[in-house]
Amino acid sequence: MEIRKFVPPVVKDFYKKHISRYGWFGNYSSWESAHDASLGYNSDNILQKVKKSLLKVKNGTVEYERDSVLFEEKEYSSAVLAGLLLAKKANSLSVIDFGGSLGTTYFQNKEVLDEIKNVDWCILEQKNFTDCGKKHFQDKRLKFYDNFDECLKKENPNLIILSSVLPYVEKPYELIDNILNMGFEYILIDRTPFVKGNDRLTIQRVNPRIYPASYPCWFLSEAKLLKLFDKKYTLISKFSALDESNSRFRHKGMLFVKK
Repeated sequence: MEIRKFVPPVVKDFYKKHISRYGWFGNYSSWESAHDASLGYNSDNILQKVKKSLLKVKNGTVEYERDSVLFEEKEYSSAVLAGLLLAKKANSLSVIDFGGSLGTTYFQNKEVLDEIKNVDWCILEQKNFTDCGKKHFQDKRLKFYDNFDECLKKENPNLIILSSVLPYVEKPYELIDNILNMGFEYILIDRTPFVKGNDRLTIQRVNPRIYPASYPCWFLSEAKLLKLFDKKYTLISKFSALDESNSRFRHKGMLFVKK
C-alpha cells in the first residue's frame, strides 16, 4: 500500500514549500561560488541560541544538546566513548575539541569524564564562541582557545576531536594535513558526511526553527581522506554517526592512532 496516495494535497504542498527547502542542495565548483549563493546567517543569533541551550544542559534542566537543539534523552556514541577511554593515560585525559561549540561533546560525555581524575578538555573555536565559553562555561576542566599555538603552549593533548567540522571549512584536506603534522597520538573524526565518489560541495540550508542559516558544506570522498592518513596513522575503527544519512551520503566517524 502506498501511503502517499492518501496524503492530502495541502500536506504535499506544505512539504514542497517548507520541508523540502531545508537540507543539502547543489553541486558547486568552488567554495567562493557556494559562499556567494548562500544566504548567510547572523552568527551572534546562533551563538546566543547555542549558549541558551547549553546553559540548560550545564545546569541540569535538559539532558542533551546538539546544534542548539535540545533533547529529553541523551544520545551517546559508543565509538566516541571508546576513543576517549583509549586516549586516557593512567587517570588523565587531555583533548582538543576542534570546533567544539560551547561544549556539546564534553557535556554529552560528562558522566564518563567525571570518573577520570584529571581532565583537560580544550575547545578550539572562533573568537566569539571562546569569549562566551570563557565567561559562562570555563572551569578547571573545560577551557577555550581561539588558536592552536596558544592552546599547544599551555596544554599537552594526545587526542584531537573533529566533530562536524571538516564539512564547513574551505580547505578540509589542508586542515587535516596540518593536524597530521602536529603528531597527536589519536585523531577522532565524527559527524562527517562522506560519499563514495569524488568530493561534492553543496549548500546546507538550516531549518529556521533551529536558526536561520545557509552556508557551504562538503560531502567528502571517504577514500581520499583515508589516503591522507596512510603513512602516519592506522585506522582503528569506522562507525556510523548520530546524524541522518541517505542514499547520497553517509554521516560517519573514524578513529586513528599514530603509527
